[in-house]
Order: sequence, then structure tokens, then C-alpha cells
Amino acid sequence: MADIVGAGGIDGLARVTKVLTALEAERAELIQQLRSQRLASWDEIGQACGMTRQGASRRWSQQAQATSFGDAAAAYQQGRPPYPASAVDWLVPGNSHRVLDLGAGTGKLTRLLVDRGFEVTAVEPLVEMREQLAASVPKAAVVDGTAERIPVADGSFDAVVVAQAWHWFDAATALREAGRVLVPGGTLGLVWNVRDQSEPWVAELDRILHQHGPQVMDTRPELAAPFEQAERLEVRWEHQLSRADLLAMVASRSYVITLPETERTELLNQVSELLDSHLDLRGRKRLTMPYLTHCTRARLSATGES
Repeated sequence: MADIVGAGGIDGLARVTKVLTALEAERAELIQQLRSQRLASWDEIGQACGMTRQGASRRWSQQAQATSFGDAAAAYQQGRPPYPASAVDWLVPGNSHRVLDLGAGTGKLTRLLVDRGFEVTAVEPLVEMREQLAASVPKAAVVDGTAERIPVADGSFDAVVVAQAWHWFDAATALREAGRVLVPGGTLGLVWNVRDQSEPWVAELDRILHQHGPQVMDTRPELAAPFEQAERLEVRWEHQLSRADLLAMVASRSYVITLPETERTELLNQVSELLDSHLDLRGRKRLTMPYLTHCTRARLSATGES
């Protein structure tokens, strides 16, 4: 440590900070590996880090969940719903030509954008998701990247859309990057599908899921400068799916993917029991899942500056 600190002062502090930052990145990567391969519980990780289980989980679980989808890309593609046509049409102005789908996943929204004739670039950081995306939407340009570092030139797009992903981003950095890649007056559109719990069996399904991984997700975020004139839209619609599709949807949830094997199996068994026993579900080969789709749309200021 003395070799790192040297003579001390501000230069010594900078050197120590650089070393600590590198070590923290290595620790986070190791924790991610332990959780993704299910080699350690949060209790064990907390103990190894000199923290409580709750402290370790709060600090690193969101990162582990955000990068977990690659482990269940096929389930994500099978089980996740598309988006209603009216929401897609509202999110992207009709005079747009070049559209960036940010955090595109397996291409649930990308396909709908391509079908509307837009020139679409899909940005996705996880290789497993990109493989599914490229196979399912071959007309889209698929690139590796993140919301915090979008690998495209300034002013390249008329619209940026984010489906079911904004809550994983560093919002302040993502806003700056979205503003950078848009033309002045371009549009940023965010969309989430949320299960409608006014349906009793859906409320029971969510109760089962949230026992294992309660989610707090802001689907109506405020969008700061350089964006303005934020608008909202809510669309109520229904998605038809099979029993296998519903189980795949559950298996593709980030907090389910990162559960220990025994807990994940228990959760899926509870969902299967719900399908077998609930009066509105048992014996049915096709199910109707009601959704509320929450949309937010804002424009980049005419100058592109805050």
C-alpha cells in the first residue's frame, strides 16, 4: 500500500482511488459469476464481503439481474409479450425514418418497428439476446452497446425507443446519450408492459412472483433536459398465450433467473399449481393475459441542448 500511496497528497489519493476502483470492478464481476452460476447465496457473499445479506443484495443484485437475461434468452423470446400497435404508433412519429431500439433484448419491439418500414438499429449488450434478435429480426442492424455508451454517431436517428429496459439504465447518462444520437427535435419513447392485476388470477400470479422477488419499477419516469414536452399514454389490451408461454414468461424474469435452483423450482411449481387449480384457468389450453402498457414520449429540444 505504501508503494501505491507514495508521497501522499492528491497524487497519492488519485493512485489509491484508481486501484480501489479496479478492485471493486473485479469484486463485482466475481459476485456476478457466483450468482449467475448459482455457486453462492447472498448470505455467503455478504459474509465474504463483511456485510449483511441485505447489504450485499442491495448493492449488487440489480447488476446481477440486469445481466442475467442471457441465461434465459430463449425463454424471454417465447414468453414475453409484444406491444400493442397503438402504443408503437404513438411512440414513434410517422415522419421518422431512422429508429434506434435501445436495450432491444430479443427484438420484441424491434420486429414491430421493422414491420412499419423504419430503418432500425437495435442496440443490446448481451450476446445471447443479440443472437435471438438477429435470428428473429434479420432486417434490423444489431450492434453491441449500452444505453450509457451508444456506439453510433451524433445526430444519427429521428427516434430512440426503449422497451421494458429504462429502469436498468443510469438515467442521467442515458438521457445525455439519447440526446446525442438524436437529431434536434427527435423523439425518445419509453414503454413497459405491466400485467393488469384487476384480473383476480393475475393478482394471484403476481403475489406468488413477488414472494420471491418483489419488484419496484417506475414505469412513468420523469425525463429531464435535454428533453421536453413529456407526454403519457396508457393502453389496455390482452395477449393470448399457452400454458408453456406463461411458464416461459415467468422463467424469463430477472429475479427468477437469479434465484437459487431450489427456490426457482419451487416458484415454477407454485405457478403450475395455480394454472391447474384456479377456476378461471384449469383445463384451458389458451390463456388471456390482460396488460396495461405504459408509454412516455418526449422531444429533444430544438437545439439539442439543455
